[in-house]
Amino acid sequence: MIAGCSNKPEQETKWHTVAPGAGEKHFKNIRQLTWGGDNAEAYWSFDGKSLTFQSNNPGWGLECDQIFSAPLEAFADSGFKPQIISTGAGRTTCSYFMPDGKHILFASTHNANKSCPPVPDHNKSYVWPVYSTYDIYVSDLKGNITKQLTKEDGYDAEATISPDGKMIVFTSTRSGDLELWTMNIDGTDVKQVTNGLGYDGGAFFSPDSKKLVFRASRPKTDEEIKHYKALLAEGMVEPTNLEIYTVNLDGTDLKQVTNLGKANWAPFFHPSGKKIIFSSNHAADKGYNFQLYMVNTDGSNLEKVTDESIFNAFPMFSPDGKLLVFSSNRNNGGTRSTNLFVAEWQD
Repeated sequence: MIAGCSNKPEQETKWHTVAPGAGEKHFKNIRQLTWGGDNAEAYWSFDGKSLTFQSNNPGWGLECDQIFSAPLEAFADSGFKPQIISTGAGRTTCSYFMPDGKHILFASTHNANKSCPPVPDHNKSYVWPVYSTYDIYVSDLKGNITKQLTKEDGYDAEATISPDGKMIVFTSTRSGDLELWTMNIDGTDVKQVTNGLGYDGGAFFSPDSKKLVFRASRPKTDEEIKHYKALLAEGMVEPTNLEIYTVNLDGTDLKQVTNLGKANWAPFFHPSGKKIIFSSNHAADKGYNFQLYMVNTDGSNLEKVTDESIFNAFPMFSPDGKLLVFSSNRNNGGTRSTNLFVAEWQD
């Protein structure tokens, strides 16, 4: 429990804590925040006191992902339901606090259709949908949309904000491929960052707001290129061959950080700016075993961070670097639930 002014011991014991795995030396005092459904992409407010995330928790009456937010301390009660930020219609993804702490950025399909969009058939192959009806919106903390930042045809989503509060990076198909783009915090001055064929997404800024880290696929053979383009034309992407890259905001100094094979994704800069934490299944005998790893920005000194459960992803350090929020299948009672956890970080 983060220390407060109260002397009531019962307030200190409401949190449900989970023991770290045997090899999880960077984790201390892991606290479980959610209970049921798929809860993911939890990101900190600029003051480090609140979280915004997406969930399809059926206990909250949800059919597909919606955006929620609450102060960290509110999650101490396992029966707590956070405030819904999105409209409750369509499907949403990738929320992020605005610098003022009073508004949240997210992508949603609600303007095109109030119903949940169809999910791809994973019996054929594992693919992610790239809904052309996603646009990026800003809502206040009561769930009232105050601004629509993108109105282009095609996919606009996966938006995050620079630590200096000046810029937004997002993924868009407006050029015909899945590329990274930046814009000012008010949606003006939209610029393309990447231009290599393949899926560029899930980007975050470096602590000094000068670089981006992201996941990318780079189909090379004629067969791979044909397959990638065919899937994208159907509004899908196959996230089974991704590596971690960094790039300057103007698109220069593009560097491939990992060369591990399989799916390396959900990267985030360590507070030092010299390391990157990410999720990977490169060491798995079978495809679905995602653990967190950390690596230097030059690709050296790969270190395994998690070893508990078969899914750990979406890590984000708090602004002060003391806490790490992430999603995991741990402690789910043998169900398929993915929940949010916060751990005290130990370098």
